[in-house]
Amino acid sequence: MNWKRAAIVLAALAAGCASQHTAAPVVDRTGRAAPAAPAPVAKTTAPTPRTLTDEQYEVKRGDTLYSIALEHGVAYRDLAQWNYLDDPSKILVGQVLRVKPDEPRDAPIGRGVIIGRVDPRPLESRPLESRSPDAAAAVPKPKPAAAAEPEALKFVWPAKGKVVAAFEQTHGKGVDIDGRVGDPVLASAKGKVTYVGAGIRGLGKMLIIQHSDEFLTVYAHTSQILVKEQQVVERGQKIAEIGSSDAEKPMLHFQIRKLGRPLDPKQFLPAS
Repeated sequence: MNWKRAAIVLAALAAGCASQHTAAPVVDRTGRAAPAAPAPVAKTTAPTPRTLTDEQYEVKRGDTLYSIALEHGVAYRDLAQWNYLDDPSKILVGQVLRVKPDEPRDAPIGRGVIIGRVDPRPLESRPLESRSPDAAAAVPKPKPAAAAEPEALKFVWPAKGKVVAAFEQTHGKGVDIDGRVGDPVLASAKGKVTYVGAGIRGLGKMLIIQHSDEFLTVYAHTSQILVKEQQVVERGQKIAEIGSSDAEKPMLHFQIRKLGRPLDPKQFLPAS
């Protein structure tokens, strides 16, 4: 059986030779390029928030020129003038508006112009006039202009109805006074009408009266307005009638604002 032994030896030698060879590399002969490695994802940085001064305001969604003016305690006409706006309805979200007037700059000093012939003359020195203490005391000193205070304005109730929503219940904006359609609305204090219209969402037909550089009052949800913008009104004068514009029932929404910030009207109104 020598031939069997020879066959076994030959098989073992063939297996050993095969184990010594490494696998041949696989070559793609189709011509297709290998897929490119994915590009690294660039890191995005959050945009730097815009820094605004106290004199600036960035328009947000839902804002109108009238609502911005009310929140800052200024007349919308002045706001339009400070920002060179011909159409008050055309403001854009993200637009930065000036909400305070530009401070007046010092006028440049011009060169003097001398007209005609000037004859040279010696300067005459005059002794300074001495004033007695009594004479100095007799000269009236200018009084500083006092800012208008609520006591000086003497606010009165703008309507005779019952308060159905207090300052806290109206989310700190004003008070709601119950009434019937056509009931009179009175000016709470003397002042100038700075706005008449329905340009502020949720307040319906309304008007605003400016009483001083600091104080203004708002009368909203009216049915009929009897005054015009720029008209001066007296305290207690009928300026509108109660309605239900943008309200569930007839009422007057009334606000007192100082420098744009709403305050509780009951702090300034007489006890009812």
